[in-house]
Amino acid sequence: MEMFKKILIANRGEIACRVIRACREMNIETVAVFSEADREALHVRMADEAYRIGPAASNESYLVGEKLIDIARQSGAEAIHPGYGFLSENANFVRDVSSAGLTFIGPPPEAMEAMGGKISARRIAIDAGVPVVPGTTEPLASFEDAESTASEIGYPIMLKASAGGGGKGMRLVNSETDLRSAYENARSESMASFGDDAVYIEKAVVRPRHIEIQVFSDTHGNHVHLGERECSIQRRHQKVIEEAPSPIDSAELRAAMGECAVKVARAVDYVGAGTVEFLVSDIDKSFYFLEMNTRLQVEHPVTELVTGIDLVREQINVAAGMQLSFAQEDVRLKGHAIECRIYAEDPDNNFLPSPGRLLRLRVPHGPGVRDDGGVYEGAEVSIFYDPMISKFAVWGRDRGEAIDRMRRALDEYEIAGIKTTLPFFREVLRDEAFIAGKLDTGFISHFEKRRTQSKTGPDDVRAAMLAAALSFDANKNDLPEPQRPVSKWGKAARLAGLRNNK
Repeated sequence: MEMFKKILIANRGEIACRVIRACREMNIETVAVFSEADREALHVRMADEAYRIGPAASNESYLVGEKLIDIARQSGAEAIHPGYGFLSENANFVRDVSSAGLTFIGPPPEAMEAMGGKISARRIAIDAGVPVVPGTTEPLASFEDAESTASEIGYPIMLKASAGGGGKGMRLVNSETDLRSAYENARSESMASFGDDAVYIEKAVVRPRHIEIQVFSDTHGNHVHLGERECSIQRRHQKVIEEAPSPIDSAELRAAMGECAVKVARAVDYVGAGTVEFLVSDIDKSFYFLEMNTRLQVEHPVTELVTGIDLVREQINVAAGMQLSFAQEDVRLKGHAIECRIYAEDPDNNFLPSPGRLLRLRVPHGPGVRDDGGVYEGAEVSIFYDPMISKFAVWGRDRGEAIDRMRRALDEYEIAGIKTTLPFFREVLRDEAFIAGKLDTGFISHFEKRRTQSKTGPDDVRAAMLAAALSFDANKNDLPEPQRPVSKWGKAARLAGLRNNK
């Protein structure tokens, strides 16, 4: 099949920029869309063409499939890349794109629907011989049903929304006394978020790691996996730091999980990039199918860094009817990669969004450093959308080198005018548990407790760091807080003798 000449990107921000860069390398013209809030956004400036799609609210702009298809026709685009989020997993949109004579760069709608419901996905995994967490394969009929099921499985249990995602409609229940309120709250949140109050029960895995396998399939029946990503460091069930490979780094576990992930992809006749997610017990390394994301993931750069495979380019090739450019035996993981999601959020205020204008932006460079950004100095981080600024990743020959490189790069990263997650990452990359690879989905809560305890007593080192920071910044009062975390932390850490303390 002939390669596309022009592609419309039905998204915004850093992922739209990422797709535009891949298209440029393939000599494909790009069409951007923008809301009123994004008129001056970086993806608009980068694309060959850009069209206004509506007001700032996403349900009047980026989520209106008819407008996207009309602009694709008007611009002469032959295909639509959805990025992630918005309409990337909307099966009806995929069908509308196909009916309009355009190509959707992603999986078929049937695969989306099969994996879109967590209960149906569990059934498919079971039928494919993939281990799943003990639980129900049907929505709970009533609270009494929940009560008897929980008693049979044994506490702790997880209540989950069948149509859920991003932690919505999810509740951990440790005892019977907490079940009723958790059941009612999970149903209410699920209805508000997804228009469906169906929930089900899973046994809660003790000290679970969240590990996912990148899969890729083409229209010629080829299904492969590209190894795992460690995604256990999360806030509100959303990942903030990812690694490839996992610090577990077990060839046997990787092969077993990869085989199961491919079974799931094959079971739904998958096409394109997808991710099969697992919970892995940190105690005995047993693993269980969690769900499948039928799209490209935010954390795809770490897989690209350790495999050398451009996943976006591969998506476009597969959508054009080509075979995968690699076979399973060609996939080799080299080195170690770490990604920090740089968000406009305040880590000291429960990671609440911190929108505003970027008064200063200094992005690090150097060997093994990659910044998938979607902003520029002077740009506005809008209140209307996800507050991600960048997918910031590094590569090293091993995990130790990757940690050292990420520390150095984070110390150089400067963002002024808004609160960001940069200070949080600088601390995590120096945390003993992180350095040792002792990770699970409760990492952040444990980290915050360690942080609090370290601040309550006498701490000569912290005092030395603070004094050094204040001294260093004495003549830097021309910028509003928190503009100087890089210089403050980097200088103070050096003076306190803590840099690269392992």
